[in-house]
Amino acid sequence: MPDQLLFAMEVTLNGLMAGVMYSLVALGFVLIFKASGIFNYAQGVLALFAALTLVGFQDGQIPFAHLINTVFGTDLHNFGWQLPAIVAIALAAAVMVLLAIIIERYVLKHLVNQPPIILFMATIGMAYFLEGLGDIMWGADIKKLDVGLPQGISETIESVTDAAFGYGFFIDNLDIVATVVAALLVLSLTLFSQYTKYGRALRAVADDHQAALSVGISLRFIWVLVWSIAGIVALVAGIMWGTKSGVQFSLSLIALKALPVLMLGGFTSIPGAIVGGLIIGVGEKLFEFTVGPMIGGATENWFAYVLALLFLVFRPQGLFGEKIIERV
Repeated sequence: MPDQLLFAMEVTLNGLMAGVMYSLVALGFVLIFKASGIFNYAQGVLALFAALTLVGFQDGQIPFAHLINTVFGTDLHNFGWQLPAIVAIALAAAVMVLLAIIIERYVLKHLVNQPPIILFMATIGMAYFLEGLGDIMWGADIKKLDVGLPQGISETIESVTDAAFGYGFFIDNLDIVATVVAALLVLSLTLFSQYTKYGRALRAVADDHQAALSVGISLRFIWVLVWSIAGIVALVAGIMWGTKSGVQFSLSLIALKALPVLMLGGFTSIPGAIVGGLIIGVGEKLFEFTVGPMIGGATENWFAYVLALLFLVFRPQGLFGEKIIERV
């Protein structure tokens, strides 16, 4: 088999794995959009805040230590213990649920029936607030996140592909774990959305807040529920990305990678978030591999957005999104 074809196959596999990582972030956007009809600008920061909180709990870091030391002249940093990964993850998940309750009570409750642009602007405010809060609580230094997930080359895949093709593919174990987790998340969320009364209520709230209230749906409960789920999804994304590249404030920018994914898959489709992520991941890797050398490289920075622009022109609702028809 020609070497170029083998390289292309390896690039494709790595693109699929990268696409899954993008999809993990896009899932949170889809959930919020299905419940409120708005684009949640804060989803990337939620992933950052969840990862920061997880590392803080795991390392026994004192929240707001820098602020406390500055105000009171103390030298406090850690409680002196380290929590097991599973306990730290459970506590971080509880914090994300508490955060959802706070967001609903102090922000969303006051914005019922407001135009979508008002809700969107509220999520922008929440994004900057949470980013600043995370900085004050846990510090701005780059943190290492280790919850015991396997990393490095998958020797099994390398040996199998070497035996089959005479060339071992480099696939990261962490990407394989992310693929499995994403598949389980999509399956769970799809079943929840389609076959539970809360999933149907979620879609009703997105269509019309006032109509949902008139038939007895608790708008406040639905918003707490969906923001809690989005927070858990953000925690999962934060764990995967934080393990891969460290927990740093640039982690919040992964939201920008989720935008083309949503435009391709559709803002209202949970499976579409995965399919869109896979298309973006494979597309940008193969484009860089085939066309990049001809035009100087660095095509991964813009390929996804150009592809998303084409979809906006010819199919604005995305591959799996619902076509919105308004009668006037």
